[in-house]
Amino acid sequence: MPLDKKFINKIIKEYKELFETLEEYDKTREWPIGRERIDITLSRRTIRKLRELKNKSGKPISRIVEEAVLRVWIIHLN
Repeated sequence: MPLDKKFINKIIKEYKELFETLEEYDKTREWPIGRERIDITLSRRTIRKLRELKNKSGKPISRIVEEAVLRVWIIHLN
C-alpha cells in the first residue's frame, strides 16, 4: 500500500526532531545526544551559589548549569 504525500508530511512534521537527529548522525557519524564532560572556570561566588542550588533542588550542578544555558539559548533564539 503506497503512502500518500499528506501522510508522509504528517510523519515528517510529527517526528521532525528525530529526523534532524538522524540527519546529524549521517553527517558526523556521531550521535548528537548524550552528555559530554567539559572543564570550565567559574568564580568562587558562582560555585557557592551553584552548591546552594544543588542542595535545595537535589539536582547535580551539571544539570543546573545545563538547564540555565538552555534557557538562555532559547531566549536568544526568540
